Amino acid sequence: MNQCKVMKDGCLEKRSNGVLQLWKKKRCVLSEDGLRLYDCKGESGKEMLFEQMTTLDCVEYKRGLVYFTIVMNGGKEIDFRCQQEGTAWNAEIALALVRFKNRVAVQSGRNRHLSHAGSCGEGDVEL
Repeated sequence: MNQCKVMKDGCLEKRSNGVLQLWKKKRCVLSEDGLRLYDCKGESGKEMLFEQMTTLDCVEYKRGLVYFTIVMNGGKEIDFRCQQEGTAWNAEIALALVRFKNRVAVQSGRNRHLSHAGSCGEGDVEL
């Protein structure tokens, strides 16, 4: 994810996994390949790659905040919230996830087409 274009950079709050499920501020960097989370000091980055995400769910608007959930491939749900101003993080992440999945689908389709064309002998010239 290091070489990818940064699409959005700012703060989100992530609900902790602990018993109290406190909201912790995180600096977040959205790129073409996923989301990277840093603690408030800018250290200990955690990657959430789009290839590991299933969907963005449960968008709710309350008291000027947007609450949303990112669902990972294994079913793990990670809750976030952010200020409801400008283009919200949930919309940016959802669009980037769709773009990523479309890019993967197109590449997969191309690969299938190329392997099918090769196995059928397309391009071979018979005399």
